[in-house]
Amino acid sequence: MKHVPKKRFGQNFLVDQTVIHALVDAIRPQPQDSMVEIGPGLGALTQPLLATLHHLHVVELDRDVVTWMQSHYPADKITIHNIDALKFDFASLASRIRVVGNLPYNISTPILFHLLEHADRIIDMHFMLQKEVVERMVAAPSTPAYGRLSVMLQYRLHMEYLLTVPPDAFNPPPKVESAFVRAVPHSTLPCAAEDETLFAKVVTAAFGQRRKTLRNTLKGLLDDSGFAVLNIDPQLRAENLAVEQFVEIANYIAL
Repeated sequence: MKHVPKKRFGQNFLVDQTVIHALVDAIRPQPQDSMVEIGPGLGALTQPLLATLHHLHVVELDRDVVTWMQSHYPADKITIHNIDALKFDFASLASRIRVVGNLPYNISTPILFHLLEHADRIIDMHFMLQKEVVERMVAAPSTPAYGRLSVMLQYRLHMEYLLTVPPDAFNPPPKVESAFVRAVPHSTLPCAAEDETLFAKVVTAAFGQRRKTLRNTLKGLLDDSGFAVLNIDPQLRAENLAVEQFVEIANYIAL
């Protein structure tokens, strides 16, 4: 069966063997790992992972791909979950899991936030994503790529940019460069928000109009006396604050 990549699923299948070997080397699967692969496609990572793993779970929405996988892999080696990754309960797999995948560019950010809900069960995550998204994930304060995504992910995860992958490593080649990233949940949060919903609200408000100062974007949440107590210049913009400072603001408001 020849599977044609489907645009509506954002399918770009990895085909470059050199890149595939580099990704598996970075993941370093161990036989007993409880691992789940999101969007396995035509098995570019699945096959080398199964060379080491005793068993692998895959989450795949495309029924044609599911049919293809069922014909290529024995049922005792692989469990296929034919469901949208955004609706999948990752906590149902095991107490501690590892997650890998070549994420569709059109839903990569929602999947990352969905996985954050299960961060306490995740050992690590390795993802292929649009390079621009990975740059935002790992960005440091006061850099152009630093934003809401950077803060929300770095609050829970240690992020590491592993390698850049060119378009011609895929079929069909995407119009953008890709990158491979490692994300490891903090065993203990470096700085914990008393109210994580409030923390998310503060971050969203601060970056809502990123060219405006914090005095303007956080108006109604934090006044000048609050900025003074926290020793934060209200003339700064959101991109100038570290994750810890957003936590400090949220915890001050929560008092």
